[in-house]
Amino acid sequence: MENENTSLHAFRKFGDTVLRAAYACCGCYAEAEDITQDVFLLLHTKPVAFDNDEHMKAWLLRVTINKCKNLKRSFRISHTRSIDEENTGIYNMDITDVEVRELIEALPKKYSSIIYLHFYEGYTTKEIAKLLKKNPNTVSSLLQRGKEKLRLEISQLNTVGGHNYEEI
Repeated sequence: MENENTSLHAFRKFGDTVLRAAYACCGCYAEAEDITQDVFLLLHTKPVAFDNDEHMKAWLLRVTINKCKNLKRSFRISHTRSIDEENTGIYNMDITDVEVRELIEALPKKYSSIIYLHFYEGYTTKEIAKLLKKNPNTVSSLLQRGKEKLRLEISQLNTVGGHNYEEI
């Protein structure tokens, strides 16, 4: 079989299996889709000779698992936290992610951009300082002040909404 036919055959036969395995390993559907794409792209660009379909399936699953392990070890995953993890205890979960994003956007630009880059894009304060051409200590201070302003906004939103949740 030609390489193109091999990768197409593999995708048609084992695409769902690879996607399910990737999702089971990483727990994120978007990441699982990316990993699945990477696996089949690897098969397409670097031909492998298979004895039979079972051998192909085993190879695809092994590559999928390895790519999931690499993702978990990657800097982006191992050194970043989502804004939800950071805000644990700051607000009650009655506030949706959309509302949190709207509150972040409503903050002054100097705070909102740093909060966005840190929590949504996963940049460290040093990386943000380089991007914005600011002192790392300034970025750290702006991040802390921005988080405090966000806490106050969330607290006010909770109070206005008829709730009065205490910050933990």
